[in-house]
Amino acid sequence: MSRSLFFAAALACLPAASIAAPTAPLDPARAPSAPAKTAPPKAEAKPAAPGVVGKAAPDFTLKDLDGKPVKLSSFKGKIVVLEWFNPGCPYVKKSHTVGSLIDTAKKHTAQGVVWLAINSGAAGKQGHEPKMNAESAKTWAMTHPILRDVDGTVGKAYGATNTPHMFVIDKKGVVAYGGAIDNSPDAEKQAPTGGTLINYVDAAVEAVTAGKTVATATTKAYGCGVKYGS
Repeated sequence: MSRSLFFAAALACLPAASIAAPTAPLDPARAPSAPAKTAPPKAEAKPAAPGVVGKAAPDFTLKDLDGKPVKLSSFKGKIVVLEWFNPGCPYVKKSHTVGSLIDTAKKHTAQGVVWLAINSGAAGKQGHEPKMNAESAKTWAMTHPILRDVDGTVGKAYGATNTPHMFVIDKKGVVAYGGAIDNSPDAEKQAPTGGTLINYVDAAVEAVTAGKTVATATTKAYGCGVKYGS
């Protein structure tokens, strides 16, 4: 048998699949696509931490505008209202001139409630200057102390986010309410949510005075952001 016939016979015996056809160029349109990269899920907005409401009020000692130290725990056995304050904030100004903070402090302090305004604005921030605080207190007929929390330690301990941001502490030293002064975020009592104005601080003070649980213990504070240094 000639060499050429031998190779022809050998090829005929091979399976057809073993004789590879020339590979055609891969059609890009038919090429299997790579698995799509899945974008990482966006972090969902988490509800605000419950903060200090229902817990013992963080104690503090701060100086008022005259440099006199004021210690929270010295008022144990009394109802205390904390008002986060910034005289340069339009919401604070409206609250004290046409809103729910007009005479509210006077009404409650006349009944033995302690009312303390706290300014957590850092040096150089809006509303920080003691002179501006003193002038605003006089203009708005505020008779309660304004305490200076320059490094923001107390504001952060309470989770104060806005001015005004209100907290009511009961006679046992437990925070019974935290949030807005009322349900009218225009600070003018003209646009209450639901149509009926609710002064949350009034309601909270009345409840703890009567030894009752505060019906609405937390609300979302509105107003300017507290001007912390960092």
